[in-house]
Amino acid sequence: MPFSHRPIMVNEVLHGLNPGEAGVYVDCTVGGGGHAYALLDSSPKVHLVGLDQDTDALAAADVKLSAFAGRYTLVRSNFKELPRVLAELGLTAVDGFLFDLGVSSYQLDNPERGFSYMHDAPLDMRMDATGPVTARHLVNELPERELASIISRYGEERWAARIAAFIVKARGKNEILTTGELVEIIKEAIPARARREGPHPAKRTFQALRIAVNNELDILHCAFRTAVELLRPGGRLCVITFHSLEDRIAKDTFKELAQPCTCPPQFPVCVCGRKSLIKLVTRRPVTPSGTELEENPRSRSAKLRVVEKIGSVLNSREGE
Repeated sequence: MPFSHRPIMVNEVLHGLNPGEAGVYVDCTVGGGGHAYALLDSSPKVHLVGLDQDTDALAAADVKLSAFAGRYTLVRSNFKELPRVLAELGLTAVDGFLFDLGVSSYQLDNPERGFSYMHDAPLDMRMDATGPVTARHLVNELPERELASIISRYGEERWAARIAAFIVKARGKNEILTTGELVEIIKEAIPARARREGPHPAKRTFQALRIAVNNELDILHCAFRTAVELLRPGGRLCVITFHSLEDRIAKDTFKELAQPCTCPPQFPVCVCGRKSLIKLVTRRPVTPSGTELEENPRSRSAKLRVVEKIGSVLNSREGE
């Protein structure tokens, strides 16, 4: 199917990154190139590096950005590899980073990718289609306790233990191969009254499996810190999250970097020597406008946080 993804809060992201007449910016999840296009269009001296682990996304971004040939570089990589990618490009510091987290509309809407509980498709959910682990592996091979832990931790699903038990019982008869089969098992596991309340009964479990397959959360804290290290003083970092787990990691990481002092509150002066590396540009997350919510209902859970680099290197005490 054609790659289609509507970028969220484009104007708000541009305002957050605050690009000057020139600079190098890194879109760590370039997707279809919507945010990247806006950045490159903001000034003829802006250059962009776009990362994505999805080859379909990179191909779509290349088409989208073709009018800016010579001013962008696309790299197939996970953003956890930021230091290596930028080093190979000869970049020691950049002017801004954007992380647009979560799954794209294309990935959700393409049945072949197996992300959606709305389409019957093979259980996959890999953002990197060459990755070794799929949702099928997790559903059919993980011990019941570990499966329940994933559904509870990453999906915040109150019925996690019951869902895991039903999955294990079902796979004991036949291997679970499709999203449709998994949805029916989840529906059986969740009591009828609970199914009638809130979102689709499979939403939280599918979110949890997707996060586990792609190791989405465990890499965020380190990736945000790395981005701050690689920013030039005055450079900005923008993060768009789509659920509370991502947003909590962003919020806590930025708080740690903005207020790093570990001295007890009763100390009259700081003796730990740790310095703030960033300042919070947005004290509270920015959310989509009413107009955008009407035009793109999938943006309803999006939150944008922006920080600005005020230091040049990590404190020498870091890591001791």
